[in-house]
Amino acid sequence: MSRKDGARRAVRIAIIDDHDVVHAGIRAWCEEADPPIELVGSFLRPSEYFSKYPTATDQVDVVLFDVQIEGNRPDFDTLSKLAERDQPVVVYSHITTDEVILTSLDLGAITYLVKSEGRRHLIEAIHAAHTDTPYVGPRMGNAMLNDSTVGRIKLTDREKQVLVAWFQTESKDLVAKRLFIAPSTVRTHLQRARAKYAGVGRPAPTKSALLARAIEDGILSLNDLY
Repeated sequence: MSRKDGARRAVRIAIIDDHDVVHAGIRAWCEEADPPIELVGSFLRPSEYFSKYPTATDQVDVVLFDVQIEGNRPDFDTLSKLAERDQPVVVYSHITTDEVILTSLDLGAITYLVKSEGRRHLIEAIHAAHTDTPYVGPRMGNAMLNDSTVGRIKLTDREKQVLVAWFQTESKDLVAKRLFIAPSTVRTHLQRARAKYAGVGRPAPTKSALLARAIEDGILSLNDLY
């Protein structure tokens, strides 16, 4: 389907990063992206973002967040605040340590990308964050493999809740009503679970595949489906 025929609209992104050159580079990359990506907000500090968007907003589809601003220690508090708003967050940072990457994922980041991984990974990660498709960058994948034992993954309690509810219902909308959360939040949790499985070499691209993984790991049993 062509854009003229009504293909999906541009993904709207906001950047929180303390380097102007990063904003300029990402803007240039996005202008060349296909499907389109629109940069709707550039913020040098988290406070600027929260000043413009004091509450959860549907004006931004994906936030790119440098977890280290002005050389300070990683700002996990801001990451948690963004994730708690059900805001899809792609951490985009120069930090490459497993601990920071895994902590960012545990706190709710959809994807973690290292800035040196370049344009292709960033564009693909942005589009993936706006869909049900998981995206695992090279450094994120290495960190997840280093953290796993025989391919096991660590799901949060909320991710497990969403998985079980999704397997017991017919749609994400029903899961949202059952758990009193937004459908977009359901999608985000499912996407993170898929990304974690993909990161340890156990991809689960479909609902049935994800169910099989969950049963293999003891997250639920067949009895839980009835």
